[in-house]
Amino acid sequence: MFSPRTISSLTRTHCVRLRFSRWSSTIAPVELHSIAQIPSTNKNDGAIVILHGLFGSARNWGAHSKSLARSLNRPVYALDLRNHGNSGHAEPMSYSAMASDVIHFIQKHSLSDVCLIGHSMGGKAAMTVALEPTLPANTLSKLIVADIAPARGQLSAEFKSYIAAMQKIEAAKISSRKEALEILNEYETDPDICAFLLTNLIPKADGTSRFRIPVNLIGDAIHEMGSFPFTPEEAQWAGETLFIKGAKSSYINRHNIPLAEKFFPNMKLETIDTGHWVHSERPREFLGLVEGFLGRLAD
Repeated sequence: MFSPRTISSLTRTHCVRLRFSRWSSTIAPVELHSIAQIPSTNKNDGAIVILHGLFGSARNWGAHSKSLARSLNRPVYALDLRNHGNSGHAEPMSYSAMASDVIHFIQKHSLSDVCLIGHSMGGKAAMTVALEPTLPANTLSKLIVADIAPARGQLSAEFKSYIAAMQKIEAAKISSRKEALEILNEYETDPDICAFLLTNLIPKADGTSRFRIPVNLIGDAIHEMGSFPFTPEEAQWAGETLFIKGAKSSYINRHNIPLAEKFFPNMKLETIDTGHWVHSERPREFLGLVEGFLGRLAD
């Protein structure tokens, strides 16, 4: 068996890479807020870095982070991506910019042999990190992508409606969660999704409430969330990759699985009987797949 470091070195040797970075050096990286779970004195090697989806935050992954740190004896860092959670607000809102932020975080904290886990928007950001040509060897060892493919297309109508709902809530200058929910229910009635979206609602000093995320900035960039910055002819990553698909979700489908295989030739696909929110709908099954794929670090 190859060690993670050997795999990472082999990966770099066999990758097709671009000759230039996908983002301009003039774009300053955002300092990302993180929630860390450190099970031992090791804070760096074999770290698991988790990237949430659109409208999410590191807090959504709290239980999963604790479980993975405990079961795998690995340091776990759940990040707030730019314009989300407690991280800074900045343009551009693009996968290249998000990936540059993540790489900056990894390098600043001296993380090595990292496993990146990303769901939805975070999955595309994680794939962009893996495909970035300037990423040093021994940085990334494994990649887990939850219910998203490296494809280009329009974002679903549901996500666009969430932006519209949040913009309407902010314009109404509501003073209670109940008022916010009444407006949100005009667009979405699923209680779990509503609760998830309203985790972003915070009170202001004047008694009204606002969203912690920059709703208008994200709304202006919503088309970008359906994009992907690479083609298979430009970049591949040959490291071990696990795609986890929700059986009731169409984000990973028969049309884009061959595309994923071109980008990530050493990938495998697992399916869980869920919708898009694979990690929250069936957490035990999701964690079982992750734990089996990653394995425990030696004590």
